[in-house]
Amino acid sequence: MHEQCSVISNTSNSPNDSSDCGQSPTLEPFKREILQQWNAGCYEARTLFRAIQQQGYRGSYQTVARYVQRLRQAQGLKLRQLPRRRLCRTLVDANRKVLTARRAAWLVLRRPEHRNQEEHALFSRIQHHPSFRRAIELAEAFIELVRQRQGEQLDQWLAQAFQCSIAPLRRFAESLNDDYAAVRAGLTLAVSNGQTEGQINRLKMIKRQMYGRAGLALLRQRFLLAG
Repeated sequence: MHEQCSVISNTSNSPNDSSDCGQSPTLEPFKREILQQWNAGCYEARTLFRAIQQQGYRGSYQTVARYVQRLRQAQGLKLRQLPRRRLCRTLVDANRKVLTARRAAWLVLRRPEHRNQEEHALFSRIQHHPSFRRAIELAEAFIELVRQRQGEQLDQWLAQAFQCSIAPLRRFAESLNDDYAAVRAGLTLAVSNGQTEGQINRLKMIKRQMYGRAGLALLRQRFLLAG
């Protein structure tokens, strides 16, 4: 059985950096062919360079060599080391987005009409996974409470969260329950302290601009006039 691993993507600080590790828009269309031949047992950079040249590659050999060096590193090979037999691990390019916990969370919380086709397909796969199904149901139910201001359903949601087997959700429910009155008010009332917090931030910004250069009287005048 072949084990599959990814080629780690490296980015350069400058598009003209000579140590770009094979990250070149000229090489990008030919990476699939290089990986295919590498996985088939062709590990020599010069041979791979000639192969993609026949397909229209117009870049330099050095760019190909740097990319091949990344393949060697992914396989645990030393510089200029050629394997004596075909390697058992299959390499794939890692340019595709990785599904991190943060990306999965934003995917779940994003409105369905704002997801693109790729995100809809990915969400469908996550949603049908038995380990994530209940977490997604509770997350969607809570975000609906917030968006629709359905504070009267908070108690029901908390009861379901307390009974679920997902520890982070239970801890989240406990934190909401500890400040129940404020959370319920935030989910019910149309007013908030957002305007007050905004004015405080504006006052702090003006104060920092004048730090050490003016007194309270000028600060008061600037704040009132700025409003």
